[in-house]
Order: sequence, then C-alpha cells, then structure tokens
Amino acid sequence: MNKDIVELQEDVSNSPLYSEDLAPVPVSKRTWNKWNLAAIWIGMAVCIPTYLLASYMIKTGLNWYEALIIIGLANLIITIPMILNGHAGVKYGVPFPVIGRAAFGTKGIHIASVTRGIIACGWFGVQTWIGGLAIYAIFNAITGNTGELGLSIGKFVGFAIFWFINIYFIWKGTESIKWLETYSAPILIIMGIVLIVWSFTKAEGFSIVLQQSHQLEKTAATITKDNDAFYLHLNALNDKEGNLKVTEYSIVSDKSSSWKPYTNEPISISNAENIQVQFRNSKENPIIESSIVTAALVTTPKKGSKLWGYLLWLTAMVGFWATMSISIADITRYASTQKDQIAGQFIGLPGTMMLYSFVGIFVTCAAVINFKDVLIADDAPWDPVSLIAKFKSPTVVIIAQIFMLIATLSTNIAANVIAPANAFSNLLPKKISFRVGGLITGVIGILIMPWWLLNQISGFLIFVSGLLGPVLGILITDYFLIRKKRVELAELYKVEGVYSYNKTGFNKAAMIALLIGVFSALIGYWVPSLNFLYALSWFTGFIISSVIYYVMMKKSKQI
Repeated sequence: MNKDIVELQEDVSNSPLYSEDLAPVPVSKRTWNKWNLAAIWIGMAVCIPTYLLASYMIKTGLNWYEALIIIGLANLIITIPMILNGHAGVKYGVPFPVIGRAAFGTKGIHIASVTRGIIACGWFGVQTWIGGLAIYAIFNAITGNTGELGLSIGKFVGFAIFWFINIYFIWKGTESIKWLETYSAPILIIMGIVLIVWSFTKAEGFSIVLQQSHQLEKTAATITKDNDAFYLHLNALNDKEGNLKVTEYSIVSDKSSSWKPYTNEPISISNAENIQVQFRNSKENPIIESSIVTAALVTTPKKGSKLWGYLLWLTAMVGFWATMSISIADITRYASTQKDQIAGQFIGLPGTMMLYSFVGIFVTCAAVINFKDVLIADDAPWDPVSLIAKFKSPTVVIIAQIFMLIATLSTNIAANVIAPANAFSNLLPKKISFRVGGLITGVIGILIMPWWLLNQISGFLIFVSGLLGPVLGILITDYFLIRKKRVELAELYKVEGVYSYNKTGFNKAAMIALLIGVFSALIGYWVPSLNFLYALSWFTGFIISSVIYYVMMKKSKQI
C-alpha cells in the first residue's frame, strides 16, 4: 500500500454527510497518471479565453513578449498553490467540498464551495454558448447561409445541441471525462501546430509576423488634449510590405463630414465627446470599409504606471485559474501518487497556457497582414470564430469548427462541471448525486443567460480573484500549517465530529478570516484610495485571510 495514501477505515456510510460520489476514492480506482492529469490541463487550457488572453494585454499597450512573460509567470505562480491544494486530494481521495470541511466546518464549507460552484456555472454557460456558435457556423457552412448578426433562433438551437452533448458526458461520469480529455489533448496540440504552420506559410517567416504586433498595440482612433485644443489621431494598419491598407477616413459622428484622404497628422476637432471614425480602402473593388470606432481621450501615462499595469495583469492572469486552484482536489483524488499530480500539473498548465496565448498572437498578426479587409487593429480577428469566418472554403470552416467544439467541450467538462457538481452534491449528499449536481450546473448555466454574460466578462477575473483568493489561503494554511497534512478522514463525514466545531457546523476562525479577506480584497472597488488592494485582489485576499486564520487557529483549542 502507498504510505502517502490514507484510506477510510470506519463505516460512516449512514451519515447524511456521506455518499458514494463524495466518498474517498479507493486505491484500486486511482487510475489517473501524470499524463492523464497533463491531458486534463491541456484540455482545460486550450480554449477561446486562453487564445484571447494576450489580445486584451496587447490592446492596452503591452508588446507580445511582455504579454507572454506575464502569462507564463502567472501560471507558474498559480501552479504552486494548485499543487499544494491538490496534495490532500491524493492523500485522502476526497473532493474539495469534503476536505474543506476540516477548515470551514461541515456547514461552513457550503459558503466556499457553492460560491465557487456558481462562478463555474457562469463559465459553463459561456463556454456552452461558444460551442453552440460553432455548431451554428457548421450549419451555415453546409447550407451556404451567411448567418445572422445578434441573437437568433439558429444560435439558440446550436446552444441547446451543445448543452445536451455536455450533459451526456456528465451523465456518463468521471471515467468518460478522463477518456474525453486523454484523446482530445493530442488533437488540440495538433490544432495549435496547424495554426502556426498556416501563419508561418502565409507570412513567410516568424519575424515578419511578430513585427506586426506593434500595430495592434494602438487603437484606431485616439484623442489628445493640448491646452484647450483637442486633436484626433488615426492609426491604420500596414500590410507585410509596409504599405498602408487605408486610403480614406470619415468622422461619421459629424453629419457634415465626408470621406477625406487618410493622414498621420493630428486632426483638430472641437470636442472629445462621442467622436466616431470609420476607415476605408477605396482602391479595392468592391471598396473595403472598417467598423465604426469611438475615439478615446488618452492622457500621458504617469511614471511607474507600466509597472503597475504589469501587476494588474499578473493578478488577472492568476485569477484566470483561481476557481480551479480551490477545487483541484476534485481531480487529484483520482491520482495514484503525489509525484503524478505534481508532474502532471507542471507539464500540463504553464506551458500550454503560454503556447496557446502565443498561437493567438501569432495567428492574429498573420491575419492582419494577409486579410485585406482588416484595416484597423480594432477589427483584428483575435478570436478563432472571427478568424475562421474569413475563410471562404466550407470544408475549412467545418473542420476548424469541429476542432473548436472539441476544445470547448474538453474545457467545459473538466473546469466547469466537476467542481459545481460536487459542490451541489455536498449540500444534500444522500439526495443529490454527482449526476444530479451536474444537471443543476447545466440548468443554472442556462438561467444565467450566457449570451449576455459573455459581454460582461472583461472585469470578471479580478472580482472573482477577490472572492476566491481568501478561500485558497485558508485551505492551504489549515492543511499545511495548522494540521501538518494530518486529517481525521472518518471525522469529515460525521455530523457531530471534530469538524462540526462544537456542533455548529461553522469554524469561527475560517468565517472571520474569509469575511475580512474578501472585504480587504474588494473594498478598493468602492473606495478609490484603496484601489491597489482591489487591483491585487487575489494576493490581497490570499495573504490577509491566511494570516488571520493562522493566528486565530493557533489561539484556539479546536485544532
């Protein structure tokens, strides 16, 4: 027997806190090795949000290698607590809602696990909507339809079809999820390689492509103020030979404006409010026009602001996997050794995140210089859906969208179903199974209206970091510093056991540390002078909750 694994020796199956889905996984069923775990992470990391990460950073003025360094560093940082928190899953074979009872109490854990579960339901809905759009695109490619802007019946039908595909794997259980991730991982790696080869071939070299990234750092139209005068600045794109792709511009918000020759010189304007600009290339037949963009008033950056920008993005990137770092025991409980979970996570997470972020940068830069209809950075096809739509071949569109379906499905099932299914099951273990918990996740994923949530996602990561950083801090502090990795396994399933904390079900120290940690992390959202706490919300909440919890537990006699 593996001395690093503790198995349940007492019969607690009659306890209302026990169910087969929440019971420790026996050694005989620990079938996931390091390559299965690495495949899980590849499957989760290869998704549209990963592909888009660098684009958000480049649009704020960072260059491509700064974006990749921040993404790589953030994922190395989050992998460490991910491995630490995964230790208990391997040692005791229990999911997050069960091991979390030791720190939060048999009832208190519901606050942490359901919060994490609801957030996952939101992501489940968003990813399912994206998968539905891929099905809709396949239908249009087969039928020759052009598709519709905005919401349509076809998009909701695609959403429903993909929702049922997700529910199928939920109903089949964790072994089907392992199968899905294991076989999808190599397909997703091949997809990334194909995208890079296409970009390299079209642009005739890596350096030519990456040189274009500086064009994407500037928005198409900006406004500056000099004394009391306002000036409009235009930024159109060049092709790979350096030729300008735009011939004319128009200030469409000015009803008296007409098309004028494009210029790099500042344009004097009367005010800075709601200035809308459009670009076109009149040399092409038919004429190519850009989207209409609203010019933003920009100010001179303060000294040190770039370093602060790095920290903000580092926090957001850490927050990208804040949910999984809490519930990682849901997955590591199926691993046979600690070496497997450590190696699997390090192999699968940081490298894949950097690779697919690079794919997003490289492919988009290649598209900018190869597609004639991309005139400004604002119209760059950063997301794969927009990129695929530019290809005229139905075969290419169908194959690419099938790849996207696989990527979206593998991410959705592993990252956004297992944790909430266990969280809901933990509410009523005897009545809510993993399957039923998964169905609840799916239903909430619909009710949360992902077609609306998708447009609100930009500020989501930092806020989520503030909620979940404190939970992770408490979990790791409790397991490693307070309990020294020793947990009474049978007591986790007893209503009046040591983890009921005097039969209240709540660990007072954890509740206070959680409340103060979340408050400290999020107070800056409402109080401008404390904005730095919110900007670094994951680190703020993690550190403050860890310290408060450690001090209170050391003074307590409840250990």
